[in-house]
Amino acid sequence: MRGYLLKRLAQTIPVLFGISVLVFSMLHLAPGDPADLLLGSESTPESVAQLRQEMGLDRPLPVQYAAWAGRIVQGDFGRSTVLNREVLPEILKRFKNTLVLTSGALVFAIVFGIGIGILAAVYHQTLFDSVAMLIALAGLSMPTFFTGIVAILIFAMGLQILPSAGMYPARGGDFFDLLRHLLLPAITLGAVSAAILARMTRSAMLEVIQQDYVRTARAKGVGEHRIVWVHALRNASITIVTVLGMQIGYLLGGSVITEAVFSWPGLGQMMVRAIQARDYPMVQGGVLLIAVSFVFINLAVDLIYAWLDPRIRYS
Repeated sequence: MRGYLLKRLAQTIPVLFGISVLVFSMLHLAPGDPADLLLGSESTPESVAQLRQEMGLDRPLPVQYAAWAGRIVQGDFGRSTVLNREVLPEILKRFKNTLVLTSGALVFAIVFGIGIGILAAVYHQTLFDSVAMLIALAGLSMPTFFTGIVAILIFAMGLQILPSAGMYPARGGDFFDLLRHLLLPAITLGAVSAAILARMTRSAMLEVIQQDYVRTARAKGVGEHRIVWVHALRNASITIVTVLGMQIGYLLGGSVITEAVFSWPGLGQMMVRAIQARDYPMVQGGVLLIAVSFVFINLAVDLIYAWLDPRIRYS
């Protein structure tokens, strides 16, 4: 297992290098002079030349990339041109809020998606199976912003039992206030993932349940509960973990829309404002953080594969 881990870590190095090159190139892919864009309409040739020198834009691109990558490795993501503050503390503060939202959505997707998928497979071709797959299809068909608006109309404005915006009340709050504010955006963000997990879990479980070793276990008198939750689920988990790993990435990236609908103070909302303000250091830092998170999420999924199926790490 240690050798497999080292091999997968080594494979992430060229991926991280490619990500860093793409993120660095963002500053130069925008039309026009980056320094001129940052200074705005009131810029002068002198101020543009001075900013180009301060940012190192007058040097060759490989030299600029080496200097930028060296600062990134040391934790220096630059300063926001709008807030005039260090980028890294700002994006980490917002990223924590995004992780709270993503974690809530992930818990919802796992509990309801995998749970409903298992039950739909166990009660295959029954009324429960039909209703569960109909609900999953509806969840897949509704865009996130539509689900969020409907949830606000019903639970925040109609029934008035849940808040519709922010992480805490204006006066501040405790953990239970956070849970109340988290419930609607987490369900909204996790609805599509729950629907996908439900359908994939059902398919994987049905395929496993029909295998010969499951019929043999039943013939030997093994309890149905043990067959489903120990034997079948373990062997169906490769497919489930694959889909789950993809959905974690989707939840991180898709949180932008949910944060906008529910005014959640996360990284996605900050990135939208940074793009509108042409705050390139902030945009670069946010994109780099999300992209690196995707890489290590995929690494974690691969390690879980190797733990679930030892043949993977020996192949």
